[in-house]
Amino acid sequence: MSDDLLRYRAEFPILERATYLISNSLGAMPRAVFDAMAGYAETWATRGIRAWEERWWMLAAEVGDEAGALMNAPKGSVSTHQNVTTCQAVVASCFDFSGKRNKVVYSDMNFPSVMYFWEAQRALGARVHMVATDDGITVPTQRLLDAIDEQTLLVPISHVIFRSAYINDAKAVIEKAHKVGAHVVLDTFQSLGTVPVDVTQLNVDFACGGVLKWLCGGPGMAYLYVRPDLGRKLEPRFTGWFAHQNPFGFETGPIRYTEPPFRFMNGTSHVPALEAARPGLNIIREVGVDRIRAKSIRQTSRLIELADKHGWKVNTPRDPEQRGGTVSIDMPDSQDVCRELLKREILVDWRPKAGVRMSPHFYNADAEIETAINAVEEILRERVPSAR
Repeated sequence: MSDDLLRYRAEFPILERATYLISNSLGAMPRAVFDAMAGYAETWATRGIRAWEERWWMLAAEVGDEAGALMNAPKGSVSTHQNVTTCQAVVASCFDFSGKRNKVVYSDMNFPSVMYFWEAQRALGARVHMVATDDGITVPTQRLLDAIDEQTLLVPISHVIFRSAYINDAKAVIEKAHKVGAHVVLDTFQSLGTVPVDVTQLNVDFACGGVLKWLCGGPGMAYLYVRPDLGRKLEPRFTGWFAHQNPFGFETGPIRYTEPPFRFMNGTSHVPALEAARPGLNIIREVGVDRIRAKSIRQTSRLIELADKHGWKVNTPRDPEQRGGTVSIDMPDSQDVCRELLKREILVDWRPKAGVRMSPHFYNADAEIETAINAVEEILRERVPSAR
């Protein structure tokens, strides 16, 4: 079938030599990143210290706005950081866990890094309530909602689960949290760029994620959205000179907070990562998340169909309305199969309790789905001893 999105394949060099089905872990690098990095080096080499005034200082806010545009965030509401754990640490530092409202509710399907962070907040008085999955694929929504009560302070949840690609009912969670006076931290790492996200429509308090996966922006750049009304009054304790009203005054003593988005930043920004992120953000904006989503549903549905045909276990929701951009397939000897696929330049990954994760993106041809599944079939056939 005709696929207009394939015209973007030429923008991603690795697609010339590999079947790239691992965008849930690291998006393919856009060709324009070469120029972006050369531009960064040229600016540093020729402008020296003047680069801060001429380009680098405002880059953090500009790239934040570019990421924010993909989730309908108002300008000036998105700060940039190194990773999602840091983003959630900034949010946590805005709150006090010493009172009666000190409960933190999330699912055991969250990404482990942020679990480790929230568990560590017990030392500051946080009461962590982790809602368990029943099937290793979905989050029990009603159980999650029931756990959010008048003593809940924060609800940090993944929009799309990294293991199974299950889409959490963010709207229901946000509505329940707001009803009892709690705040939601929505991790959109596995959704933004492949599943539509509208933080304004959701009325979410905070949203965070990174650009290295579906946004094809590389490591080292994450984004933190703070709802504008909260952004004007919250005072993060995890802070630094970028958040000061007069950073070049080099004042001693306590900070005087500036306005968002810099209010939620801290130390010196990660300029190379910001520069590297821009080409991918530009391409995703040009392609359009709605078109990416439509293609993703088609290709992930095909993956499930082919897995079913072979009788392999699928650890991903079958309903496309509940499924993100990944299909987790637990075929026999799945970890070994993953290793063999990588040797054949079919790039996927393997995760415990998930199996082989295959994540087609807008730049993948339908034929690559067939290529990957045929390779799995061949690998499994070769592993069966010949009958004597």
